[in-house]
Amino acid sequence: MPKKKDNILEKIVKKDYNNELELILEEKNFSENARSMILTILYKIEAAYKDLEKVKRNVESKDEYIRTYIHNIQNKCNHIKIIHMTGEESKIEENKTFLIDKPNKEIQCYPIERKLLYAINKISKRDRILKSDYYIIDETISDLINIGNCINMVEPLRDFNGYSWTTLPREIESIPHNLIYQNLRILLGYEFLNKWINNSEFVLDYFDTLKNELKEKYGKKNEETIIECLTKISVLLEARYDKEKKDKLIQTKKQIDQKLNQLEDKEKFIEEITKEKMKIAQKIREYDTILNNKDELEKEYIKRNEELPLDKKIFSIRILTDMMIREREKEFEKIEDLNEKLKPQNYVKYKKELIKKQEILEEIDSENLDKEIDKLLLKMQKSFISSLQIRIKNVELKQEVINLICEYRYYNLLPMNTEKSIYQEEKLKEDRIETENILINKAIEKKVINEICKIEELNQDIIRNIFLSRIINLEDLYLKIIKEKNEYYLQLFDEKIFDEKIELENIQNIDIKNAGIKINRKIKLFE
Repeated sequence: MPKKKDNILEKIVKKDYNNELELILEEKNFSENARSMILTILYKIEAAYKDLEKVKRNVESKDEYIRTYIHNIQNKCNHIKIIHMTGEESKIEENKTFLIDKPNKEIQCYPIERKLLYAINKISKRDRILKSDYYIIDETISDLINIGNCINMVEPLRDFNGYSWTTLPREIESIPHNLIYQNLRILLGYEFLNKWINNSEFVLDYFDTLKNELKEKYGKKNEETIIECLTKISVLLEARYDKEKKDKLIQTKKQIDQKLNQLEDKEKFIEEITKEKMKIAQKIREYDTILNNKDELEKEYIKRNEELPLDKKIFSIRILTDMMIREREKEFEKIEDLNEKLKPQNYVKYKKELIKKQEILEEIDSENLDKEIDKLLLKMQKSFISSLQIRIKNVELKQEVINLICEYRYYNLLPMNTEKSIYQEEKLKEDRIETENILINKAIEKKVINEICKIEELNQDIIRNIFLSRIINLEDLYLKIIKEKNEYYLQLFDEKIFDEKIELENIQNIDIKNAGIKINRKIKLFE
């Protein structure tokens, strides 16, 4: 993505975000520690964000990021309290580092800056970003995308310190949430995800748009695989982190299984639908009896109010009448829905919908949810890499090739789990090497990088080491091949940082001179 042009006015008048934030904090009911931490977070973000932009490329600008940070503090947080871990006042539950009360806009947090930043981002999110039409996954995918975004927003503070880039997997709140979010960001761009998350209306169906965008850009097969993995993983992650939700999802699966069993016997299905319609019809008659009899209406008014808490009491019989009329209409809608299910074409459609829901929940009662999540994550990465290859093959502009090199390097170093990163996953090795070869050849073709060796395969093997480098600005990268005794090594470095030496094992039997390899010579990789 080409760099955005700086606004001329911003070049002349530097924004003083610190002063702006201090004025907001003066009006807030925050503890003194909270104020100090919030200002420190801002300072660290301002120092580190330029490096994140160089590493990830497809991200919001520093100004956009800071504006969101300040907006969330100003509009989404009424009270922030820092809880000392050893203090008697500590009220944070075991294994949690913060608590948020979204309705009251309150945060309690231990004195950990990245956790406070995470909590500020989390409290700003809407609970649902999918339409309720998406049965089950309206909640699970909303949570997956929201959590992924919160982890993404903490990254400049967590992994960048103004001079280096380090990722510690155990500091990432959820590696699967993060990996999936970064997959979607790289494939569709940060702007799409931000619009989806911040959309306050459901006029545009972003999940449907997500599917269409993936299909149009990366083909039907990749779209179907990514969406399948996305939906199934979202459900399993919900169950993995919330036992109550897991029990609820298991119960839902049992109900779906039961309905599908009923559908196998069509006569029994019709019989069950008929019985259900009769129950609803009886309920409608009861509504009619109450609504047409003043004494019965008064009895219902007293009965309902006895069961309701004070803040939910029904204030008058007229309000009760309106409520019951609406309830009665909903019962008629249920009958209409059942009548639709009895139609032959709808019977088949209903069965297909149940089978689809059953497939989403097929592993929900697994004894090892982590294993099932890992299998789906691996499957999703294969489709992600396949999609990335399509993007690489289609790219034409020189700057876009540079951005892709940086984005792929970033992806390659993402944690796959707490033990290994993407590049260390053996089951992805073949896919990765193929992708790296396509990307290197494209970069040479577009005169983005220089050849190191005349032998194509060896040239690729040498250059692919840049995808393991944590030097922040790859465009400043230099390579040097050195010989020590009978071994050859590759050094990667810029003006400030030297990466460790990498042994080149497949260069031993090569005629160095004829291969055009220059020993002990500093070579700038990017043209």
